[in-house]
Amino acid sequence: MFEHVLVPVDFSERNPQALAVAVEMARLGNGRVTLLHVIKLISGALEDFQDFYEKLEAEAQDKMTTLMAAQPDVEIPLLSHIIVGHRVEEILRFAVAQEVDLIVMSSHKIDLQHPDEGWGTISHKVSILAQCPVLLVK
Repeated sequence: MFEHVLVPVDFSERNPQALAVAVEMARLGNGRVTLLHVIKLISGALEDFQDFYEKLEAEAQDKMTTLMAAQPDVEIPLLSHIIVGHRVEEILRFAVAQEVDLIVMSSHKIDLQHPDEGWGTISHKVSILAQCPVLLVK
C-alpha cells in the first residue's frame, strides 16, 4: 500500500510515536521509511554561517542516529536525510522528489477552548499542501 513513508522530525518527544506508526504503515506495504530533518534557514545566511550550519547538521545527525536506534528490530529500510531550508517548502519538495506515498508527522493536540491557536503550524501547512496523504499523530 505505502511503499515510501516520510517522517519529518524536529527531535521533540512526539517523534518516536510518529516513527513507530510510520514503520507499521511501511511494514504493511513492504515499504521503507525516510526520516527528514530540516534545519531552519536564516534568510540569505547560508554562506555567512556555514560553520554554524555544519555544527547544527552534526548535532542533528547524532539525534537522528539515536532516534533510529531506538526502533526495535525493523525489517524495513530506515533512511535519513538532513537538509537546510524553509521547513514546509523542503518537506513538500522532498516528498515530491522522492515519490513519497505517505507523510506521517507528529502534531500537538488542539485546545478545544482555543482551536484557532493550532492554525499555521508546520504539520497543519504540510497536511493541507502535500500532494500525498498525510497522517498526523497526536
